[in-house]
Amino acid sequence: MGHYGDGTREATSCPSEKREEVRVVNQKLTFVVGTGRCGSTALSQIINIHPDVLSINELFASIPDTEVLDETPLSGSDFWGFLSRPNVVTNSMIKNGAIPPEFLYHRMPKRRFDAETTGIPAISVMVLPHLTDDPDALFDELAAEVTTWPTRRPADHWTALFATLGARFGNPGAVVERTGLSIGRVPEMHRAFPEARFVHLYRQGPDCAVSMSRHFSFRMIPMLWEMATHCGLETPMHLTPQHAAQLPPDLAPLLSDRYDPALVWDRPIPIDAFGTLWSETIVDGLRKLDEVPAEQRTALSYETLLEEPEKELIRLAEFIGVEPHRDWLDASIAHLDGG
Repeated sequence: MGHYGDGTREATSCPSEKREEVRVVNQKLTFVVGTGRCGSTALSQIINIHPDVLSINELFASIPDTEVLDETPLSGSDFWGFLSRPNVVTNSMIKNGAIPPEFLYHRMPKRRFDAETTGIPAISVMVLPHLTDDPDALFDELAAEVTTWPTRRPADHWTALFATLGARFGNPGAVVERTGLSIGRVPEMHRAFPEARFVHLYRQGPDCAVSMSRHFSFRMIPMLWEMATHCGLETPMHLTPQHAAQLPPDLAPLLSDRYDPALVWDRPIPIDAFGTLWSETIVDGLRKLDEVPAEQRTALSYETLLEEPEKELIRLAEFIGVEPHRDWLDASIAHLDGG
């Protein structure tokens, strides 16, 4: 198995007659969770360099639907629907030019999907470009296979998807999924995958708050709560385009198909709003992590990772269940940037 210069992997062939056999291979599954803006993107890139790890990037940010982690059986076609339908929020951000660095698909020189016309499939925005420089071809391969799968629990579909991707990229024995702002979903992930391990990546609160204040998606969060309060809603999840009529002119456009990103970038939001967001998220998340058996979880400080990278990377590899190869350590340490 080869690697591209940006860390994406070169696919290896997997004969179709072997796929069913590969799909039931016992892969070690680990989730990296945190508050967001805690260094998890850099960690995901480092993990992707490891030859024995299938690195799944921003999966549950791309596909936030609660149905994908509950117990209700889904057919293969229904499951593929969640993966292939454009995510309304991310598609709107791309269409309006509010594209955070985590959105990888639009950087591809040749791409089939477009936010303006076809919409970009949810799994194509961040997940597939993290694995290959030809996400459209991988999308087609997955569509042909996943839609043939039988009706079963969503967790079984995910397990089969990880194994299928693993087979295509050289059968790595470990799978690591990393999604920003994912610590609140630990109970769902633990319920769906009771044997999975969890790495809590954390960073000092003030640094997280400052980083959140400079990120479009995180700047949207307090604005969405303000909009929900204006409309008398308990959560921004209940906002619809119809609520725009109840909002002031500096907020209403955000519920429409078109808006100027400057509405978000230029809005004065006090830094303590992001400090509160970080604090509430991590307090709630730590409470949820406590429900995971102690032997299935560990914590990793981003600051310590920068200060003692080799020691922490060796500990991380051992927890995930892979060898801390010297080449991987050297490449990972070179990749880390304390700035």
